[in-house]
Amino acid sequence: MEQIEKEILQALDELDSAVRLMPTVEPKANLLPLFQRIDDLSQQLPKQANPELQHYLARKSYEKARLLLRQQGAKNARGSCG
Repeated sequence: MEQIEKEILQALDELDSAVRLMPTVEPKANLLPLFQRIDDLSQQLPKQANPELQHYLARKSYEKARLLLRQQGAKNARGSCG
């Protein structure tokens, strides 16, 4: 896994944790900086990066991207993109 992919996975894991905690914490976490970080990191992916990963990140399918980076892409349900 490339360094940028590791950083994206870390950011996706942080987002997942923050979302899971939202029902139980006050004040609610501000997710906008996490979304911005993921977008910024996504733009740094090389052009030859996994096209499926690029697709998921472009479509904001963050859980699918996270599973793919964790080598669990087979768990991804087929989406409506075809």
